[in-house]
Amino acid sequence: MSMAGRTALVSGAARGIGRAIALRLAREGANVGLIDVQPAVEETARLVREIGRNACVALADIADAEQVRTAVAKLTAALGPADLLINNAGIVNNIASVQKMSDEAWQKELGVNLTGAFHLVRACVGPMVERGFGRIVNISSGAARGGLARQVGYSSTKAALLGLTHTVALEFAGKGVTCNAVLPGMIETENVRAMPQEIRDEAMSRTPVRRFGEPAEIAALVAFLCGDEAGYITGAEIDISGGGHLNTMVLGSRRGMGSHP
Repeated sequence: MSMAGRTALVSGAARGIGRAIALRLAREGANVGLIDVQPAVEETARLVREIGRNACVALADIADAEQVRTAVAKLTAALGPADLLINNAGIVNNIASVQKMSDEAWQKELGVNLTGAFHLVRACVGPMVERGFGRIVNISSGAARGGLARQVGYSSTKAALLGLTHTVALEFAGKGVTCNAVLPGMIETENVRAMPQEIRDEAMSRTPVRRFGEPAEIAALVAFLCGDEAGYITGAEIDISGGGHLNTMVLGSRRGMGSHP
């Protein structure tokens, strides 16, 4: 899965899953361009350089098309055009029912979670086509399929991200560029660790493997999808949720159900 000589661009790379992806791709040999609105992304760059790879940071709001153009131009000048694009940036800041979701909050989630990914694909895919190679991975969510009460913006945008994935996959399938979506379940990020214990317990009870995932596990899947051996995988939606996407309702006898009550 060597990525020596490749350039990766990772959005939302300041912490959590984005940082884990950036570091995994660096360990596989890629130089890494990092986009985030948080200055803490400089720490991710420092860690990439410790691995021995080149890193460049662009502070940008990906919801803004002009900021994306400027950021991609900066990263391209420093590292070369992106071979690998990981659309990881996303927000889940607006906890509100459909009736109480404000216009401003809706537009913010739409801008970051969906439009931002579109901006980055549009900015990066042309050079991929010219070189006959590209890997695009969009980080969606299990909420894209099952919905998420009181998080209509997050669930809706993550579902729409699947439509973007399918369309990009179709348009560039014959040009050496793949596009896939990864759908994480509950992952031990800073935000998840900060959840009230009763919410964590409820989420754990709905996860068949009875643990939360680790950012490094998401990064490992992304790294595979970015490799040469994944060239026949495109337009896929891959759950990485510890079985959380499955119907865990039990009918009939509960015997033989392992740790399930």
